[in-house]
Amino acid sequence: MDDTFLKNIVISNNLKENLISIAETIDEKIVFSTSFGIEDQVILHAIFSQKIKNIEVFTLDTGRLFPETYQLWDKTLLQYNASIKTYYPKTNQIEEYVQNNGINPFYASVNLRKECCNIRKVEPLKRALLGAKIWITGLRAEQSDNRNSLNIIEWDEHFQVYKYNPLLHWTTNDVKKYINKNGIPYNTLHDKNFVSIGCAPCTRAIKEGENFRDGRWWWEDQSKKECGLHK
Repeated sequence: MDDTFLKNIVISNNLKENLISIAETIDEKIVFSTSFGIEDQVILHAIFSQKIKNIEVFTLDTGRLFPETYQLWDKTLLQYNASIKTYYPKTNQIEEYVQNNGINPFYASVNLRKECCNIRKVEPLKRALLGAKIWITGLRAEQSDNRNSLNIIEWDEHFQVYKYNPLLHWTTNDVKKYINKNGIPYNTLHDKNFVSIGCAPCTRAIKEGENFRDGRWWWEDQSKKECGLHK
C-alpha cells in the first residue's frame, strides 16, 4: 500500500476544514457511509452544508431498519436537498437465507446472526467500497473497547481501503452539542435511550449503567458483538 499521500493531509480540530482538505487532496474515490446515527448526521451536515461534491455519500438499507430511521433519511434528504446512494442486499441471497432459516433465526445462533449481517451489510458494503481510496466513518473511541485503539486515519486490511475517522476523539456530549447548535435532524430513537441504532430486531434501548453497545445483539456474549463492517 502506498501511504505517501497521507503526508499532504493536514488534520485540525475543525471537522469541515478536515473534510474539505481530504476532498481537495485526494483525487481518487472518497466515500462516506452513513447509517443515520447521530455521529453520521454530524458528518453528513458537514459534507452537505459545505457542498463537498467529491465525497460520495452512501447508506446500506438492510430491509430491517426502524421506521424512525427511514423518516430521518427522508427528512435529511429534504433538509439538505441532497442525494444519498443506496446499496441493498442481493435478493437471491436474502430469499435463500429466509427460506432455509426463517425470518428471525439470528436469535438462535451467533453464526446465523453473522450470516444475516454478512448478507445485509458486509456484501453490500464491499460493493460500495469498490475502487475507493478513503472510507469516512462516524466511529468514536468512546463507543467500545475495540474502537479505543483506532487511529484517525488507518489502513483497513479487510476492505483494502484507508479509513478516516474524523470523530474518533469526540465525546457523546460533543456530538450532541454540535447537533443542537447546527439544527441537524437526528433519529428520535436517541431520545428514548437508543444509542447505537441498527436493524430493528437487533437493537433495543440501553438501561441505566449499560454500555454503548449493550443495546445491540444483547442476547450474545459481549466479545462477539460486531457485524463485520468494522473489524
